[in-house]
Amino acid sequence: MPMRILAIDGDPRALELLTACLRQACPGGEIHPFANGHKALAWLERTGEGFEAAFLETVLPDVGGISLAGQLKALCPRGNLIFVTEFSQYMGEAFRLHASGYLRKPVTVPALRGELADLRYPPAEEALPLRVQTFGNFEIFYRGQPVRFRRSRTKELFAYLIDRRGAGSTMGELISILWEGRLDTPSVRSQLRSLITDLRSTLQALGQEGVVIKRRDLIAVDPRQVDCDYYHFLAGDRSPRNLFRGEYMSNYSWAETTLGSLMEEG
Repeated sequence: MPMRILAIDGDPRALELLTACLRQACPGGEIHPFANGHKALAWLERTGEGFEAAFLETVLPDVGGISLAGQLKALCPRGNLIFVTEFSQYMGEAFRLHASGYLRKPVTVPALRGELADLRYPPAEEALPLRVQTFGNFEIFYRGQPVRFRRSRTKELFAYLIDRRGAGSTMGELISILWEGRLDTPSVRSQLRSLITDLRSTLQALGQEGVVIKRRDLIAVDPRQVDCDYYHFLAGDRSPRNLFRGEYMSNYSWAETTLGSLMEEG
């Protein structure tokens, strides 16, 4: 879920600069600019959406910034309030509202990044919906439910891409793994393309199309898009769910190479 950020300033040029800097400071963020406080409040009430951070001027054309901050806080108690202003005299009132920050204009991208990295209420990290289990047998779950493919070999294709941890695999490499001993013929390539189509369409139906990256003759997974015990283990996470117990993708013989590396590391 992208971070939802409000930018509120009555000066059009200041609002444009603040919005542009926020887009640089938080490229994946959902930035909502407002020229006055009433528009921001109306949008929050209409959509029922909260926010992770609100960057607001203390002096606004329709409502005082401190008063607006109190109303924003009432609507979203864990929304972070960061004042962006030319004036220093409102600092005491801002911090009585437990504001996360107080920036002096002109705003800069590094200053915004600093505020976003040190929020009073850090955004809760949402668990990735696609979970991959590699320790033991290979299994895939979407929001706790097993993922089924139309073709049985599609699951093995996905397993191999997971094992590669984002490294691209060629069609020839995949054929040598999935059809061990078979020649790379047009017929086999056609079967592999059907598996890739099955994999991508199944993930797309779950809203997870970004998990698989396809470029010309290369296909890979984006490791950042999956909750995988193998990846967590390599990152140093030894929690019970990610604990290696001597088994890795036990249903596939080609996984023995990675198993050997895990045995040495474990």
